[in-house]
Amino acid sequence: MKGWVRLNHPLVERLCRVRTGYWLPGTDYASRVAEAVEGKASSGDVIAVSEKAVSTAMNLTVDEAEIKPGVSARMLASLWMRLGWGYLLGPICRLKPQTFRRLRGYPKEEGARHKQLALERAGILQALKFGSEGGIDASNLPASHVSLPLPNPAHAARRIHEAVKSRLGVEAYVLIVDSDKTYSLGCLHLAPTPTSLKGFKTGGGIFYYVLGRLFKLKPRSTPKACYPPGRLTVEECLELAELAHQAMSRGKPKNVWEMVESFGVGLTEVTWLMLKKMVHHPIVVLKPRKPVF
Repeated sequence: MKGWVRLNHPLVERLCRVRTGYWLPGTDYASRVAEAVEGKASSGDVIAVSEKAVSTAMNLTVDEAEIKPGVSARMLASLWMRLGWGYLLGPICRLKPQTFRRLRGYPKEEGARHKQLALERAGILQALKFGSEGGIDASNLPASHVSLPLPNPAHAARRIHEAVKSRLGVEAYVLIVDSDKTYSLGCLHLAPTPTSLKGFKTGGGIFYYVLGRLFKLKPRSTPKACYPPGRLTVEECLELAELAHQAMSRGKPKNVWEMVESFGVGLTEVTWLMLKKMVHHPIVVLKPRKPVF
């Protein structure tokens, strides 16, 4: 089948990443998913959807150019990020050398605004992270805009499930996926970024991130919600989320630095038009070896 990739995985037989246009604010994301998976998804499949794409479609964005940073935010940007992450935590957490070298030049003004938003929205333990603080994400957005995490990802998953069932007659499982990693050791799952699913330890912010990286715990993308609930285990959700994220992100910029470099512009010079010209795969259909339903 065109677009399908067979996997040597105990949980998933094959998957298909689904290409769509860029979801601008105001997009009916549930209808777009149902339209995009027609002819691809069948009952018993899992449909994974990017939280970032849904958040943008719901206009859950903030223009950081309008934020006035305080003293704490400026210290985080000019000292903590440049020195703490650039020279100490970056190497300790085994970040790529290119990444912690970039952090040594962390932008003071734009960075201070970003940290102010993180402090206000997510608190100090998230603001101390070097990126995606509390799920706040600047990649694949124009100018100084950032996206916020979904306040109710379970509701978004349910809307998509109902749209797919109504339009296609397909009873599929819907998973909302965040690229931020959860770090696992056996049945212990540390999620630096909050998730609505049970079975995860959340609230640790930077501590969970550093522990996970320092002790080489198993990293997998974080499932934010699933619908219907109770059909998949935590372990299955994590495996599916990671497979979906790998498919979604293949060939895409991994962070805001790579994004602006791909366009050849400054840090806050990306436009909506540029983003619309990019190839986007915010949906992945996964066919489990054993149907979910």
